[in-house]
Amino acid sequence: MRFFEMIRGMMRARKRPVHPLIIRNQQRFLRGIEGHGPLADYEFVALDTELTGFSRAQDEIVAIGAVRIKNQRILCGETFHALARPEARFQTKSTLVHRLTPQELRQAAGLAEVLPSFVEFCGDALLVGHFVRLDLEFLNRAARRLMGGVLATPYLDTLGLALRYREFCQGGGGECAANADYHLSALAAEYALPAFPAHNALQDALQTAYLFLFLAGKLQTHGVRTLDGFLKAGQRFNQPWWSM
Repeated sequence: MRFFEMIRGMMRARKRPVHPLIIRNQQRFLRGIEGHGPLADYEFVALDTELTGFSRAQDEIVAIGAVRIKNQRILCGETFHALARPEARFQTKSTLVHRLTPQELRQAAGLAEVLPSFVEFCGDALLVGHFVRLDLEFLNRAARRLMGGVLATPYLDTLGLALRYREFCQGGGGECAANADYHLSALAAEYALPAFPAHNALQDALQTAYLFLFLAGKLQTHGVRTLDGFLKAGQRFNQPWWSM
């Protein structure tokens, strides 16, 4: 019986009409974006998701956090943070790490309600995340199922930018720690950035935003000036998620 329920669920997902927000997003970005301008010409949203685990087959998003960046400044008054009620597991090792209780998750809105609100918050902004391909894989899997399509938004990965900055340092263009740790909190500590509590979607999004602006400033001193230049600088981690 469970097998046939799964098949019916998949069939319903395939028939789901494309949400107007997905249509708007794809119309905006599938044709490409002019990337010859400096970063200050573009608006960004730094994001983070919290998951029940890393299994693509069974784990789910339980929180989304985001903060807007405009004119290379963090707009602390423009943030997004929402818990999302999972469909299956309400407590895992990951939810314990994120300090989320089963009661909190049971009382949260479903992802079918949270995800469109997040997409609307992002609007025409480009995305920034730390190892953001993982966030986007879960977000787009949910968007395809719940909203009938995926986001086509270009994105920058602070992990890729940190690797590029490390290469500049090793080439004699600056000083970096000898033993590199690329975890978000470790990079924030290495670069003496403001520290935010880890394992909270909004706090991690803020930490990512600070790291992004720090790396943007450093890479600009090494000749990375345009959006295209930044996309290229982090190219090992910024391919469209569906091409991976």
